[in-house]
Amino acid sequence: MIKLKLPLILASGSPRRKQLLASLGIEFEVNQYPFIETYPKGLSPKKVPLFLADQKSDQIEAPKPNTIYLTSDTVVVSEGKVLGKPTTQQEAIEMIQSYSEKSHDVISGVCLRWNDQKHLFSETTSVSFFPLSLIEIEHYVNNAKPFDKAGAYGIQEWMGLSSVKSIDGNFENVMGLPCARLYQELKKIDLIETLL
Repeated sequence: MIKLKLPLILASGSPRRKQLLASLGIEFEVNQYPFIETYPKGLSPKKVPLFLADQKSDQIEAPKPNTIYLTSDTVVVSEGKVLGKPTTQQEAIEMIQSYSEKSHDVISGVCLRWNDQKHLFSETTSVSFFPLSLIEIEHYVNNAKPFDKAGAYGIQEWMGLSSVKSIDGNFENVMGLPCARLYQELKKIDLIETLL
């Protein structure tokens, strides 16, 4: 296990972030907060997840002193457009269709906040897909129901297993939390006490 100098709260309801953080060996608690996710229209797509992670951190009311709060946001940027979580089946299908025979970026923004300090960083991973047929896309959407996933797919699920051609960057980042970068940043800002 990794022992941090302060207790950490994962301010997210994402089961994937919870799983990834646990796999990294960090002790933490989970506390969900009602976040409102909005960003300025003119904001560069690459800056959106970092802005949202920071915004989520600012929305935490009465944070405990001497406690690290981890907020994060992941978006898919395809053809210059920011893709969040789909709200309908048709929207999910259209999102995935835009990946066929192309590359897109998965960008995560992370904010670590403790006392009066903040540390922000982002990670980008490029994902390329093989050609995708409508039958394959509908099969995935109907069975996986990826409405809780940015960009309408989980790389660890059937769509990723069957159709991802290549990945340039961190794999866990595509799942929603860039674990290796998080560990390196925790070392950099001297929040790791020891490895047990």
